[in-house]
Amino acid sequence: MLPLEVQPKKIRLEASSACQLRCPSCPTTTGDARPVLGRGFLKFVDFKALVDSNPWVREIELSNYGEIFVNPELAAIIAYAHGRGVVLSCDNGANLNNIDDPVIEAMVRYGLRSITCSIDGASQQTYGRYRVRGNFDDAIANIKRINHFKRIYRSQFPVLTWQFVVFGHNEHEIGIARQRAAELGMGFYLKLSWDEEFSPVKNPDLVRRSGGLDAVTREEFREKHGQDYMQGICGHLWETPQINWDGKVLGCGRNFWAEFGGNAFADGLLASINSEKLQYARRMLQGQAPARDDIPCTTCEIFLGRRNGGQWLGIKFHPRAESRAGATP
Repeated sequence: MLPLEVQPKKIRLEASSACQLRCPSCPTTTGDARPVLGRGFLKFVDFKALVDSNPWVREIELSNYGEIFVNPELAAIIAYAHGRGVVLSCDNGANLNNIDDPVIEAMVRYGLRSITCSIDGASQQTYGRYRVRGNFDDAIANIKRINHFKRIYRSQFPVLTWQFVVFGHNEHEIGIARQRAAELGMGFYLKLSWDEEFSPVKNPDLVRRSGGLDAVTREEFREKHGQDYMQGICGHLWETPQINWDGKVLGCGRNFWAEFGGNAFADGLLASINSEKLQYARRMLQGQAPARDDIPCTTCEIFLGRRNGGQWLGIKFHPRAESRAGATP
């Protein structure tokens, strides 16, 4: 069975829970995430202390429910991580609407590994329908600025991926967006929406052909594969535990409704990610213990699906969808 205590080389540490956009289905917009996550940003002094006191951490994912580029200390965080040999990434997603040149240069100069760019459309009219307050042209311009600094420094980093959440209002632009991504030297990733009531897919056959998908909704994915589209997130409790910007322990990148207790900055990272509650949650996810009301997983639809289907994590578990199996839609 999988271990109950962990010391993973990679963690998830939210750089900012705040975001300047107002995407309709996002719990940051609705306010559902506010009671637990709060609204703030990772401070350099806390980042430095965590890295210095935990040399076994070699990789850190910075994005989750907010926009990392609203963190005013991000350039200093990136530079310090490089000096300590810690690889940073932003693979859960960023909207890239507002980035200053010093931050862009720091990302390239100090080798921030990768960024998933959340761009759901190929025009402002389409993009702005979901990315409310967002500007398509600004996002593309910032990608070009990143590429400009990559040429100056002759660097392949950060690797950029265009993430396109498919909706009924943007499905006709999948092909155009894929082409634009290629022109900008980006990868392209089609993601299924977690809110099937907001602008549902109108032409499933078009989406399947354009995206190479065998399912166009998460419900269809569940019916075809017998598991949740984001089932790989449960692996975060072992492989990449999620820490909030203020040190709260969240366990996985999906959780925003309750914390596990303890604080990675005040109580120590290793102790916090191996608390009694987290060890019990790991037992729950392996089918070794019954659900307990004080464990955040108990009310998660992914856990409930695992329990209903007897799909417990085992020794050969591997996440279904790499680091992009994060929280934000």
